[in-house]
Amino acid sequence: MTNQTKASDFIRDIIAQDRKANKNEGRVITRFPPEPNGYLHIGHAKSICLNFEVAKENNGRCHLRFDDTNPTKEEEEYVQSIKEDVRWLGYDWGEHLFFASDYFDKLYEYGVHLIKTGKAYVCDLTADEIREYRGTLTEPGKESPYRKRSMAENLDLYERMRTGEFPDGTRVLRAKIDMASGNLNMRDPVIYRILHASHHRTGDSWCIYPMYDYTHPISDAVENISHSLCTLEFEDHRPLYDWTLDNLPVACHPQQIEFARLNLSFTVVSKRKLLRLVNEGFVDGWDDPRMPTLSGIRRRGYTPEAIRNFCERIGVAKRDSTVDVALLEHTVREDLNNRAPRSMAVLRPLKVVIENYPEGRVEELDAQNHPGNPDMGTRKVPFSRELYVERDDFMEEPPKKFYRLTPGREVRFRYAYFIKCERVVKDDKTGEIIELRCTYDSESRGGSAPDGRKVKATIHWVSAAHAIPAEIRLYDRLFVTENPEADKEKDFIENINSKSLEILTECRLEPSLANAAPGSLYQFERQGYFCADSKDSAAEKLVFNRTVTLRDSWAKIKGRGKS
Repeated sequence: MTNQTKASDFIRDIIAQDRKANKNEGRVITRFPPEPNGYLHIGHAKSICLNFEVAKENNGRCHLRFDDTNPTKEEEEYVQSIKEDVRWLGYDWGEHLFFASDYFDKLYEYGVHLIKTGKAYVCDLTADEIREYRGTLTEPGKESPYRKRSMAENLDLYERMRTGEFPDGTRVLRAKIDMASGNLNMRDPVIYRILHASHHRTGDSWCIYPMYDYTHPISDAVENISHSLCTLEFEDHRPLYDWTLDNLPVACHPQQIEFARLNLSFTVVSKRKLLRLVNEGFVDGWDDPRMPTLSGIRRRGYTPEAIRNFCERIGVAKRDSTVDVALLEHTVREDLNNRAPRSMAVLRPLKVVIENYPEGRVEELDAQNHPGNPDMGTRKVPFSRELYVERDDFMEEPPKKFYRLTPGREVRFRYAYFIKCERVVKDDKTGEIIELRCTYDSESRGGSAPDGRKVKATIHWVSAAHAIPAEIRLYDRLFVTENPEADKEKDFIENINSKSLEILTECRLEPSLANAAPGSLYQFERQGYFCADSKDSAAEKLVFNRTVTLRDSWAKIKGRGKS
């Protein structure tokens, strides 16, 4: 969609009204503020797209800012992966790359300001005692016995916290707001804690670190953000966001607006839980193609265009809901249907010998690279006496409505000839079918018979002598239940799909795929969409991941037909 035709939503409506009223002098500056404590996932994609697109639509800009205030969980690896993911999605922050750690000096000084204006104090309660004093949703909290410390004492203790005099957990700086507030976030929240830990950017310069709810509004204000777009879990934090800015000498007071986060069926997007999947070996790293991380779905073969289309399709709402993962798969399938060249791959090979085809003869048949796009051209596919077909495309004793290969039946081989199965060769010991003996109609090249006779099935194949060996990884959903976290009494790990990965090592591909570059995408005819693995695939060993199947349950549900 163009900016003129892009569907509106409540956030875009607010921004349009603000610009009309010349609020913020008409400027629109947004930000995407990830914490570098893990890899980005599909839920972050919605926020990335929203923040960058809204800025672009209004001739504004979007900052990339890392909220790096917890050094015990943050790593440079995560910073680099986040940059890569945002760029992959198609967005560029230009010169507007920031870190909360850029503002550590200013954040500390603002803490001094709050103490001097009677809005903050140093508290010696333990974390458990603070939690106990906080009260409940139905009962007000109790004031800390240290709440009435003098300004001089608070300044002295705050400075000594800064210089490293006290151990972790012994003191915190708290905002002095209202212990009887109906919003628990306003009951004297902690804004600084002691943490003797090395930071990935500032090293050992600091041993106290600001809390997120204190850092975030100040960072927004320093960067002159006009609209601070957050997911709904921050709605109850908005009064603290506003209180912080109202009580500090900042020139800019951004507007926080909350929108519904992206929840997907059959998916977990909690960073803590994704980290557990990685650390406990349930997946092969953050970029495992079963993971909902952007690096994982990129490796699986999802395209940035498909993700952007998906985010636009689901829209921006005020209430949380769960999106059917089938819609995501449908959007990916739609995108790949248009862009992926076709090829033939036999995943579970069964040998076929065409007895009346001349030995040593090889024909180069023309095959379309894309039936709906002639501009993608054609390729040559070798055809010979010995071929491989899919084992599932043959049944010795077929049920009704099975129209593929059976003894005595004729089918069409894609781009080639009519082929009839004459007899079956079995292993003498196991009885397993190891070969089909067939004949071909030499007059049916191209898949049509001169006498006009018809067949009911067309199957794919590869020439045995020319086929390229490959490993194919068939990925399925990582969880078997629609909401893996629904049962709070049950560990979400128990809902993992034990069949989420099947590895096939005897696959055979047509020779045009011999030089498939890592990350390249194809539709394997009748099989699905596949991507050459970006990490493991190489010329000496091709590895393909199944991106998505051909079957589209979402399209059927919505009456859209097949993709």
